[in-house]
This record gives sequence, C-alpha cells and structure tokens, in this order.
Amino acid sequence: MKFCFGDIVVVENTLIGVVIKSWISNTGNNYDVYVRMHNKIINYPEHGIQRYMVRHKYLNEEEFEYQYNAINGL
Repeated sequence: MKFCFGDIVVVENTLIGVVIKSWISNTGNNYDVYVRMHNKIINYPEHGIQRYMVRHKYLNEEEFEYQYNAINGL
C-alpha cells in the first residue's frame, strides 16, 4: 500500500484530502479519504490518489504543475 491513515493526498486532480481508512480488496488497494471541499468521505482506488507535495486547500494552476513535475520526475 502506498498510503496510510493520516496521509495528506490529492484527489480529483486539485482537491486535498486525508486518508482515514485503507484496505486491500480483490480489485486492488482502496482508500477512504475525507475531502474538505466536498465535506465528506469518498472512496478512491490507489490509482486515483497522489501524494500531496504543497500546502493549501486546493491546488492552483502553478501548484498543480509543481505537483505533476514532482510526481513525474520533471
């Protein structure tokens, strides 16, 4: 598993969330993430989550580029 309880992550490209539960299922690793901008807990597969590299409620265009470059080694 890439993420665990308390990890801050990026979901839906620009939204920030916190992992509150993780488990392995037949289809792969799954995570329940509290997403502040939605004010609810949403389940995501591992491929739908990125490690969070900057510190705001959501990523603006410039921060989105930094996040992308950091994850892809650019």
